[in-house]
Amino acid sequence: MRLSLRFIAPLLVLLAAFAWALTPFVDRQILGWFVRDLDIRARFVANTVQEPVRELVEAGDVTRVRQYFARLTSDERLFAVGYCRPGGGAPITSPLWPSDLGCDRLPALDDPGGRNLASPHGALHVSVAPVTLSDGTTGTLVLVHDMSFIDRRSAETRKYIFYLFTLLGIVVSLITVAIAQLSWRGWVNGLRALMRGEGLLRPANKDTPELTPVARDLRELIRNIETAHRSRAEEHVAWTPESLHEMLEGPLRGQQVIVVSNRQPYIHEREHGAVVVRRPASGLVTALEPIMRACSGVWIAHGNGSADRSVVDRRDRVSVPPESPSYQIRRIWMTPEEEAGYYYGFANEGLWPLCHIAHVRPTFRTTDWEAYVKINQRFADAVVEEATSSDPIVLVQDFHLALAPRMIRNALPAATIITFWHIPWPNPEAFAICPWRTELLDGLLGSTVMGFHTQFHCNNFFDTVDRLLEARVDREMFTVSFQSSLTTVKRYPISIEWPTPAALISAPIAACRATVRERHDLPAEHAIGVGVDRLDYTKGIEERFRAVERLLELRPEWIGRFSFIQLAAPTRTRIEQYQDYEARVRALARRINDRFAGATHPPIILAIAHHPPSAVYEYYRAAELCFVSSLHDGMNLVAKEFVAARDDERSVLVLSRFTGAARELPEALIVNPYDADQCALALHLALTMPDSEQRDRMQLMRALIREFSVYRWAGRMLVDATDLRRRERVPERQGFLA
Repeated sequence: MRLSLRFIAPLLVLLAAFAWALTPFVDRQILGWFVRDLDIRARFVANTVQEPVRELVEAGDVTRVRQYFARLTSDERLFAVGYCRPGGGAPITSPLWPSDLGCDRLPALDDPGGRNLASPHGALHVSVAPVTLSDGTTGTLVLVHDMSFIDRRSAETRKYIFYLFTLLGIVVSLITVAIAQLSWRGWVNGLRALMRGEGLLRPANKDTPELTPVARDLRELIRNIETAHRSRAEEHVAWTPESLHEMLEGPLRGQQVIVVSNRQPYIHEREHGAVVVRRPASGLVTALEPIMRACSGVWIAHGNGSADRSVVDRRDRVSVPPESPSYQIRRIWMTPEEEAGYYYGFANEGLWPLCHIAHVRPTFRTTDWEAYVKINQRFADAVVEEATSSDPIVLVQDFHLALAPRMIRNALPAATIITFWHIPWPNPEAFAICPWRTELLDGLLGSTVMGFHTQFHCNNFFDTVDRLLEARVDREMFTVSFQSSLTTVKRYPISIEWPTPAALISAPIAACRATVRERHDLPAEHAIGVGVDRLDYTKGIEERFRAVERLLELRPEWIGRFSFIQLAAPTRTRIEQYQDYEARVRALARRINDRFAGATHPPIILAIAHHPPSAVYEYYRAAELCFVSSLHDGMNLVAKEFVAARDDERSVLVLSRFTGAARELPEALIVNPYDADQCALALHLALTMPDSEQRDRMQLMRALIREFSVYRWAGRMLVDATDLRRRERVPERQGFLA
């Protein structure tokens, strides 16, 4: 015990002294952080109240100015507000204005941080902002913030740091002493056993019954350590098409892989009497085609090309890729009426707005539901026909095929079915709107693995199942037990191909900048932002345009110096909501351009057309910023494409908080697209951000995309499928061991 105290006491004293010495540094850091936050807050408040203050000052009603300032200071941290006239003199102030703060003592207007001020009320922080009047003169708006809360938080922080290091010292000391005692006892017991001749002259008793539980627990611990080690190794594997191929040649060797999706990887079109093959731009195709090439699998998809029927064999199959066939597409045919009900009706007028919660009412029709059931069954039947074994691995993609997993499970009970939901999953109250909610959940729970982009969507799915079905939800193990089967629900954030294909980024940045500006008749120094979207009401294009308009209102210096180029691809033009949305977008762009018609260059450039990937990446590389303002999105790969395109590590991403990408790319400027003022401020920050900060943010985002590529998305799902198949083949022994 005396030896232990000799060890513990000096360690406690040393840690306590270190904690005490650390507190001044922590105080300085906290003060710096809070002062920076107060400056940002002051700029935001100044921008917001500048117009009302200008109007009241020009009206000459000092009483109303003071009343307005008094209302502003009802905020907990805003201590006082004042206005200094252009000609000098006493300021117009709120009641608590510090008596020793006159207009002649204000900090310089070019000082962005203001300065701190000591007063009888405690520490205060002063910030100033210019107010330009109609006659061209400039007054000064003064904001005084109360800094007493910083002292309180600093005191609490010092106390917590001291307690933390003290507790840490106690815990470390106790653990060290305990380990030393146990090690000493082990050495003593080992020495005694050696003196008795155990292990040398006679073997130790291997059948000691009291050691059996310990041995069993030790074996279980070793297995867990091996599993964790393997998982960590998988996390750090460099996922590429080659690594996917190696995995399929290893644990999944000989296993059949079937992909089921509405979209096909190759489309045959008839143009000028000849058949041409097109590959649609799709992250899904990019991710899954290496799997198909490696395993010679089958991809079941809707044949919607004008020449698709003319190239298939009698079993509706065609070998792809055309230049080196390695797998097959099995095409599913639909009549125009079936496609209208299944795809345009239930999937895109019902499930799409239901899951995106973008303020468009979902439309559910019985005839659409009947077509949806019929087509899902047709896809499931095709899986059964193409299966060469009783336990294939089936990858079902997206909301068009929510019923297919259960239909496939009923026909192939041993199959491993991985379903990935590419769009958001709503909360239980929103999903309950659907008349066939139970049938959809039952269909999805036919899956072995159910995947979503984010943990938030997984949690919503758990809540929905828990609320609407008689199922057992295990949130600790991420599983749902329903109808005697178990579904694992996991997060698999989709990404893009890395590295970016050389053909898309071969043109130098300078050449892209010059080409894009020349195309739109813009000068070389003109700043541009870019948006790339389908013309869909979930993408927030209207909100994006209003943010640009608000930027020009708050920062008129950008009028004629900044234009936002929106590349908008027409989509689902047969649906009325999409037709109305396109008309509203066109009208809004026209109104904003008419409002700023005096500018030398239009603020909005709207290009509604299908743009090839090469053109899209040219705009990515030419822009000062990219604005993604989705109102609700599963992931949004435009954000990741833009980051991957900027190998110069410049430019800024402004990203909606309602995208899955916002959870992975916090270095972007994260905004609420419904808040036009916040978005306008973000655009201004992006346009004025120093090159060094742009580089730091872009390097972090590019590193994440490099590590978490689209191949990792596909590989992780297949790794989990492999583990589940192995686990299912191991007989249960829990009852025997007990």
